[in-house]
Amino acid sequence: MKEHLEELLAQSLLHLQRDGVLPAGDEPEAQLERSRSPEHGEFASNVAMVLAKSAGCTPLELAQTIIDRMPKSRQVERLEIAGPGFINFFLHRFAMTGVVRDVLRQGDEYGNLLQGARNRVTVEFVSANPTGPLHVGHGRGAAYGASVASILATAGFTVQREYYVNDNGRQMDILAVSVWLRYLELCGENVPFPENGYRGDYIYDIARIVRAEYGDRWRYTRTDVEHGLPPSPAAGGEGEKYIDGLIQRARELLGTEGYRVFFDAALNNILDDIKEDLAEFRVHFDVWFSERELEESGAVQHAIDRLRENGHLYVKDGATWFRASALGDEKDRVVIRENGRTTYFASDIAYILNKLERGFHRAIYILGADHHGYVARLRAAALGLGEDPDKLEIMLVQFAILFRFGEKVQMSTRSGQFITLRELREEVSTDAARFFYVMRSHDQHLDFDLDLAKSRSNENPVYYIQYAHARICSVFRNLEQMDERYNQAIGIAALDLLTEDHEMQLMRTISRFPETIDVAARTCSPHQLAHYLHLLATDLHAYYNAHQFLVDEENLRNARLNLILATQTVLKKGLGLLGVSAPEEM
Repeated sequence: MKEHLEELLAQSLLHLQRDGVLPAGDEPEAQLERSRSPEHGEFASNVAMVLAKSAGCTPLELAQTIIDRMPKSRQVERLEIAGPGFINFFLHRFAMTGVVRDVLRQGDEYGNLLQGARNRVTVEFVSANPTGPLHVGHGRGAAYGASVASILATAGFTVQREYYVNDNGRQMDILAVSVWLRYLELCGENVPFPENGYRGDYIYDIARIVRAEYGDRWRYTRTDVEHGLPPSPAAGGEGEKYIDGLIQRARELLGTEGYRVFFDAALNNILDDIKEDLAEFRVHFDVWFSERELEESGAVQHAIDRLRENGHLYVKDGATWFRASALGDEKDRVVIRENGRTTYFASDIAYILNKLERGFHRAIYILGADHHGYVARLRAAALGLGEDPDKLEIMLVQFAILFRFGEKVQMSTRSGQFITLRELREEVSTDAARFFYVMRSHDQHLDFDLDLAKSRSNENPVYYIQYAHARICSVFRNLEQMDERYNQAIGIAALDLLTEDHEMQLMRTISRFPETIDVAARTCSPHQLAHYLHLLATDLHAYYNAHQFLVDEENLRNARLNLILATQTVLKKGLGLLGVSAPEEM
């Protein structure tokens, strides 16, 4: 409907250009928004106020001229001028009831758009280092990313969901050594554990798996392990140098084969746990992209060669630097260290090029708020590669803070004292977690109220919306118990009987669903859909409390059943896009 009215408005403005009322040139933009109140019609435009100066008349005069030149439409009952020059559109009643026909005809396809037709988008999200279980911080990025991807697909984009597996580099080496040290402990060796190692109980679990398969094959004494190491922090040394020494010592003692046993055991067990955890959270990926394979394929060298060809590299102090500061970054970045090894950032650059060379028109990165420095860094990298930086969209997701009994829940990471995503799901349910994570804009901090999320009350937004869906299901069950039949055709023919204010409001809200999808897709804002679903549920509950649906009069009964069935269809689809179920009973 909005598109139809925008076309009417655009035609009027073009007529006025041809008549000389408006200056010739670019096509004037037809600005149309939903009215805040039905008293002002369904839609309103401020275009007369925007163009009045160029037309050389008052906004009120131009508004009347625009109305006079607007093509007639069976959908529009009347046009009114309000305030300083707003044009208000009042729709015919059958235009409102037509949305019920549309939903019943299109079913689950109602709300599907062509906004992204022929556009390929890759959405990379979560991408947590496989160094431990996912925690509640990862959960918000997972819920947000999955919802964004689903909404974009509904808007017509061809979407690929991708997880970048950081299976290479120093943090993975620290993880492997942590598992080896716990393995030695299980073998009976008293080897000190470094403060900056990974300390969670899951490290013991992985060490037990290795020992069950290999026994004491990789056992070494404390003297063997500490031979040649730099001093530990307890002995006045530096923690980072000490753990780097441990990594090197592990490589020497275990050899390539043994070191790979601990490295792969840690990586594979944690990654398998992450995959299972996300699947239970209703988050699925099309591609699990390996950083190690990126390097082994030559992609990193390919990207460095491209930067060199474009004149953006220089050598200083034995290292190769990317002149990022000249391209909008805060400083230049090392891509090849003095020892000849490439940096993490070199892999990031290669990953950008890899995505774009795979033919994606947009590459959406969903990162934690602590990655704010990456925005300028990645855009500079794209420029250095000779690519369009606007193809990259970096969405920063703010932290989620848990509250229980009104008190903030404390947690840390490396120590292993954190609340996992799995624990959160088990406490509040996947439905509540998925919805609560996206009910606020991703760029706002989220206070996650655990007690509210568990409550079965109208104050719990996900319960409130699901209850609306379940209420509709109960009406149709009651219809069966009354031994009555639902006749959709009779109801469609009788839609003009839907004249109550609650019915008009419900139809008005249903008609906003495609617009909500459009806005949510354009802005990557699932919270827009969450708010919409709460509004739709509010309208349904008000209608349910004010009117009987299973009335004796057959025509009215089937018309009302059509209306609530259309509501149920939109509720179920909207919840599904957010990864939330639509229960039939509660």
